[in-house]
Parts: sequence; structure tokens; C-alpha cells
Amino acid sequence: MDLRTALNACDHQVNSPEEMIDLGKRLAQEIRRGTVIALLGGLGAGKTHLTKGIAEGLGCTSEVTSPTFSLAHEYRGGQIPLFHFDFYRMESEGEVLRIGWDEYIDENGAIVVEWPNKFPELLPPDTIWLQIETLPGEQSGRRVHTVDYAK
Repeated sequence: MDLRTALNACDHQVNSPEEMIDLGKRLAQEIRRGTVIALLGGLGAGKTHLTKGIAEGLGCTSEVTSPTFSLAHEYRGGQIPLFHFDFYRMESEGEVLRIGWDEYIDENGAIVVEWPNKFPELLPPDTIWLQIETLPGEQSGRRVHTVDYAK
């Protein structure tokens, strides 16, 4: 089963940061070179926790942190390289391109992008879009599901 099929099979509910990391580890089993995952969700939704699980699932041993201020992190040493971007503070497509976006796409690793809705036209057509929503009345409960994102 490929990643898209696995994600479309059902929604995922997680109830803690640890469960979000575990979900990322499970998703990593289906990630292949060239996979791009776009993470939609508000501040504190769990985007970086999900990415941490993906990195761990790929065998990366580096500490995963939010790239909000550095804009991009590289995690190597696993089965495939993982590139983690955060578009939150970026002001233009040109800024994304200046940090080497095209080179990362061409490097054929896996890419996770936080706040991708700022520049959706930069993402490949086969990008997997995941929405992370806070469950009503829940402090740590989240729903993670695929969405169709029209560019």
C-alpha cells in the first residue's frame, strides 16, 4: 500500500503529542524518495510532532525541531534524507526559491512543509496535503486527514 492509499483509507485521531509522533512513524513506512507532504494546521496543531515521527520512522537520529526561524532543516542519516520547511515567516515565492527549494525538490529525498498554503503553487502536483485539526473540547486531541487543496 502506498502513502496516498494509506492516508485516504481513513482519518486518524490522536490524543497526545506521543500519539502524533507514533502516527508519523507509521506514515514513514510508506514514504518514498520524492514524497512531498504539506501540513496544514494552526499554531501548536502538532505539525512538528508529526514530522518528528516521520523522521524517526525513516531512521533519522537528529533532533527534530521547528524550522520557523531557520526556515529549513535537513535530516540525513536515515533511509532517505528528509527536508523540513516552514513557510510561516516567508514573504514571497522568491524567498522560498532563494533558500534552495528547487535544489531540495531535485535531491529526491522526502519533504515536509509547514504552512504550505502560503505558496501552494511551488509544491508538486502529487503533493499529499494533510490537515491537522484540534478536536472540539479537546486540548490535545487532533484529527489528521487528507484534503484536496486547489492551488
